Amino acid sequence: MSELEAAERLPVYIDIREHMRKTRSGKIRTRARSKSNLTIRLTILVLVALTIYGFATFDYKDIDFTKAAVGTWNNAKVLFAQPRLTYSTWGESLKELFVTFSLGALSTIFGAIIAFFGALLCAKNIANPVVAGITKSFVAFIRAVPTILWVLIFTVAAGLGSVAAVIGLTFHSCSYLVKAYSESIEEVDAGTIEALKASGASFWQIVFQALLPSSISRMTAWTFLRFEINFTNAIAVGAAAGAGGIGFDLYMAGSHYFDLRELGFITYIVLAAVIVLEIVATRIKATVK
Repeated sequence: MSELEAAERLPVYIDIREHMRKTRSGKIRTRARSKSNLTIRLTILVLVALTIYGFATFDYKDIDFTKAAVGTWNNAKVLFAQPRLTYSTWGESLKELFVTFSLGALSTIFGAIIAFFGALLCAKNIANPVVAGITKSFVAFIRAVPTILWVLIFTVAAGLGSVAAVIGLTFHSCSYLVKAYSESIEEVDAGTIEALKASGASFWQIVFQALLPSSISRMTAWTFLRFEINFTNAIAVGAAAGAGGIGFDLYMAGSHYFDLRELGFITYIVLAAVIVLEIVATRIKATVK
C-alpha cells in the first residue's frame, strides 16, 4: 500500500476506532453514532417526559383507585362472563351486523375502483412526476383527516344516514388505497415496462398486461386489510352518522340502556365476525397468489 493510499484510509480507521469500546470482559463492542439514532433517542426521551408530566398533573378528582379497580373488575366480569340479549333478538342483531358489513364492503369496493385509477397517477414508474407529486399531496391530506371526521363532514351535506357513512368511508379508503396500490405498482420490474414500450404497447396494454398481473396479489392483500378497517369504522360511525348497524346497537346498549350483558353479547358477535372475515381474507389471498 502506498503512502497516499494509507493517508486516504487513515480517517476511516480513526472513525472506526472512535466507535469501538471494550467491555469488562475484554470484548470489543462497536457503537455507531448517527443523527437518526440520536433523533430516535431524543424523541423517546421527550415522549417519556411528557407522559410523566401528564400523569403528575392530571386532575384525578379524588378518585379512590382501589374502589375504581374493584368496580372495573366487576363490570368486566358481567360484560364478558354474562353476555345476554335483552333489548333485541338474534335475528335483529344478525340483520344489523349485515348492515355494518354492507357499509364496509360498499366503501371498500368504491374506494378500490377509484384508487386503482388514482394509483396510475401516483406510481413513479409510469406517471408524470409533476402529476404524481400533486396527486400524492392531495391523497396525503385526505389521509391526514380521520375517517370519522370525513363521515361527519359528509353528514352535513348528505344528512344523517348510510349515504353519508358510505361516502365518508369511501373518501378515506380511496386515499389509503391509492398509496398502497401505487407502491405495489412501483415494485414491478422496470425492464418489463420498457420491453412493452419498445414493442409498441399502449399505456393500457402495459397496465393490464404487466402492472396488474404483477401486483394483483399485493393489491388484494391491501384491499382486504382496508376492508377490515372499514368494517370496524362502520361500527363506529353507526351511531355517529345515524347509519345504523351493529354499531348503533352497541352505542344504545352502552350509553342509553347501560346494559353490560347486552354490550358483552354484541362485542362477542363483532369479534366472531372479525375472525370469520380474517379467515376468508386469508384464503382468498392464498388463492390469488
